[in-house]
Amino acid sequence: MNQEEKTLRHNIRHLIRHVKQKKIEEENNFRSLLSKLMEQELKQMISESEVPDVDPAPNKSTGINVLEELLKKIIPVLETDYKSLTTSSEQRESFRAHVSNAIIQTLTPAKVNNQAGEDGADDLQEIELDIEEDVEVNVDDNIESDKFIDIRTDAERAAEEPEEEDPKDSFGADIGGDETGRNMAYQCFKKIENNIIDSYELLANPEDQELFFDYLLANVKMYFDKFEKELDPNATEPSNQAYDQAKQQDTTTNEPTGGGDFDLEI
Repeated sequence: MNQEEKTLRHNIRHLIRHVKQKKIEEENNFRSLLSKLMEQELKQMISESEVPDVDPAPNKSTGINVLEELLKKIIPVLETDYKSLTTSSEQRESFRAHVSNAIIQTLTPAKVNNQAGEDGADDLQEIELDIEEDVEVNVDDNIESDKFIDIRTDAERAAEEPEEEDPKDSFGADIGGDETGRNMAYQCFKKIENNIIDSYELLANPEDQELFFDYLLANVKMYFDKFEKELDPNATEPSNQAYDQAKQQDTTTNEPTGGGDFDLEI
């Protein structure tokens, strides 16, 4: 490779980095502006009426429209199972914490994949090369393992095999809380998990995906607040910025939780 080709390649790389950085800045500016506009709209709706009009504006956002249809399917399921936990508030706190965490764990991998961009192709190529190298290295090992004759009885094999992990344990890893609440959350989330994934996968636009993710978690948590008030006014789990902003607005205006764009009427 001569010097002219090296210079050309360097200039192309520099131009690509510049374009990527500019695109990222434009996306960040758009998200900031959109967040401010939605906060202003939320304040206005709360101030207009004690019971705000939560009918969605048509074509406001595809992500919000898709989310609204999803909430119509999953909120009744969550309400039924949540309100069945009447022995103690600890059961309900555990339930909502595990459901909120499950939503995050389910959609975060999809968000990461969507944000990979053009660099993902290079990473994929490197992974494929690593796999090819591993295959070449492990061929001889596989041949040797094929020669091994296992003389253990069936009982001995069964005794040495590790016990399968209870899926409810992995579902509630690092969350803790009441075990009954965790078990109910596990059973409930299995009913709605596919609905959540299918709805999210309809969206290809990054802004729609971001709105869907943030407002899904915020709305689920606020509906839990609503359910708790209907059971007991005295009712902690993973949070997100959209939910915290909505709660802050409710505190400063002395209005009930669940108004504005965040709380979608189903």
